[in-house]
Amino acid sequence: MTETVKISPENQITLSSDALTRLGVKAGDQVEIRSNDEGGLEIRRKRTRFSDLRGMVKLDRPVSDEELDSWAAEARGRTLGGDTGE
Repeated sequence: MTETVKISPENQITLSSDALTRLGVKAGDQVEIRSNDEGGLEIRRKRTRFSDLRGMVKLDRPVSDEELDSWAAEARGRTLGGDTGE
């Protein structure tokens, strides 16, 4: 898909609803803009990492990255080693 957009006087661009749908984003979401080896830019949906969420939930003790990963794997119904427990 190729789309031509105009840069506003405030250095902003507006993407079509089709482009937003393809990116899987909506108003208020964050995107990452990366430069590629060909001198162009790529727009990607920002992925949230567990480390980005640190501090959102208050616990009585510090939580390690390994614990967060383990909890996430458990929530997905599998262990870190890929074992589904079946």
